[in-house]
Amino acid sequence: MTNIDSIDRNILRELDRDGRISNVSLADKVGLSPSACLRRVQELERTGIIQGYRAVLDRSQLGGGFLVYVAVGLSRHTQASQELFEKAISRSPAVRECFNVSGTIEYLLRVEVEDMAAYKHFHTEVLGRIETVNSITSYIVMGTPKDERS
Repeated sequence: MTNIDSIDRNILRELDRDGRISNVSLADKVGLSPSACLRRVQELERTGIIQGYRAVLDRSQLGGGFLVYVAVGLSRHTQASQELFEKAISRSPAVRECFNVSGTIEYLLRVEVEDMAAYKHFHTEVLGRIETVNSITSYIVMGTPKDERS
């Protein structure tokens, strides 16, 4: 783990709020000169603390927006079984996030598709064809009262 100080924490907090903030504005908010601030941001990127920047899209305006969390249990608890599942899932653009979790299931997926018909297709034609999948439980998102990813 990299040691970060209070200034780095302030930089990270501001970037988490607004990843598009200019270096000059960021420097002003954290009390540094622009050059010192840029060096710190570059070091946070180099060490992997800052892993990237992204745009948060309104998928409903792009023909998507049907969000489902899917709990997946595997029939075999082996490394080969997990690798097979992860490889198959990595090819699906509908899967926006895949988490390997502990508990009664092995994976939790965040799936975004156009509508229920598209989800049914994903459920049957993607998950249903992975030989190690033993159980699928779908949780259809009806609303998002809090989302700190945006």
